[in-house]
Amino acid sequence: MTRVQVKPELLRWACQRSRMDEVELAVRFPKLDAWLSRETHPTFKQLEAFAQATHVPFGYLFLPDPPDEPLPIADFRTTTRGTPQPSGELLDTIYLCQQRQAWYSEEMMLAHEPPSPLVAAMKPGETAADAAARARKVLEYDIDARPHVTPDRAFALLAERAEAQGVLVMVSGVVGSNTSRRLDVDELRGFSLADDPLAPVVFVNGADAKAAQVFTLAHELGHLWRGESAVSTEDLRDTTTPGVEAWCNAFAAELLAPEQTLRQHVGQGAPDAKEIARRFGVSEAVIVRRLFDLRMISRQVFDERMAILLARRTRPDGRGGDFYATLFARASKRLTRAVVAGALEGRIPYTRAMNLLGFHKLSVFDEVARRLDLAP
Repeated sequence: MTRVQVKPELLRWACQRSRMDEVELAVRFPKLDAWLSRETHPTFKQLEAFAQATHVPFGYLFLPDPPDEPLPIADFRTTTRGTPQPSGELLDTIYLCQQRQAWYSEEMMLAHEPPSPLVAAMKPGETAADAAARARKVLEYDIDARPHVTPDRAFALLAERAEAQGVLVMVSGVVGSNTSRRLDVDELRGFSLADDPLAPVVFVNGADAKAAQVFTLAHELGHLWRGESAVSTEDLRDTTTPGVEAWCNAFAAELLAPEQTLRQHVGQGAPDAKEIARRFGVSEAVIVRRLFDLRMISRQVFDERMAILLARRTRPDGRGGDFYATLFARASKRLTRAVVAGALEGRIPYTRAMNLLGFHKLSVFDEVARRLDLAP
């Protein structure tokens, strides 16, 4: 039986990158400790299984040293400082979105489509509030004319308006369509790809609460407005750190709950954050932060309310809904339509189209085409 000599540091790197539970790894690979100590070496098949389980390219395990895998876009996260390396789930999600972006950009260039008006639209010295007011007009996101909405509906409306302006909005709690590779909300809430104005991308972690997703979407649109790609974990509790994230938080807050409309809604007396949140379709935490920034509640009230809200924050239970609705959300409905149309017109092979969209059955492709009114 042929055994493969692999450096222990590469095995450790793969384990760390995967963020897998040590107990689970030990159960799946009982001889892992022996491999790490070089008492024995894995067989070729065992090493293949290890690479598959940890989601690392098999060839990487034969490198002389662990590879350096920095985030390919700017890191504006504030809650993961000191993390030795980004997880494989985060990296692979960014890589997948970049692949989709590259294909879509070429399509838009061949079709002579204009760039998105939401990318790099910021004027020199523009405040977050002024930028949000202008963005709201571009998006035609009329808060005043809108009745009370649920967070789900608020998210759908904002995503729909963003996609109408050329933004690919992707929402998923897993890597691609692999439900065994879940995205960690504490590592990632969302990111933006603004380097290509023909195909800007906003990705939102679907494992987060829907009300929180609304704010993340608006926050990432702020990054697009500034013309910057970024990974974010916006922290509504942080009221002291200046800079890009604070600007994007203020942009998102003004976009979703404009000061003038909010003040009119509050009226006289103590503001009811829960009721206001229902009016705007956002989380109560967003409104509490908004009220604090507008000096409508004290620091003590802010700290107390935020502590309570974060302690009871709930997230989706992960149970599946409508398969096709999930597919459209994960890959962006705008991208899905373009890819399916491209395959039907012969501009992209069917296998490539299905890989981009995250499925592998022609029957699924046919149903997607039918639901998009593209079926021949």
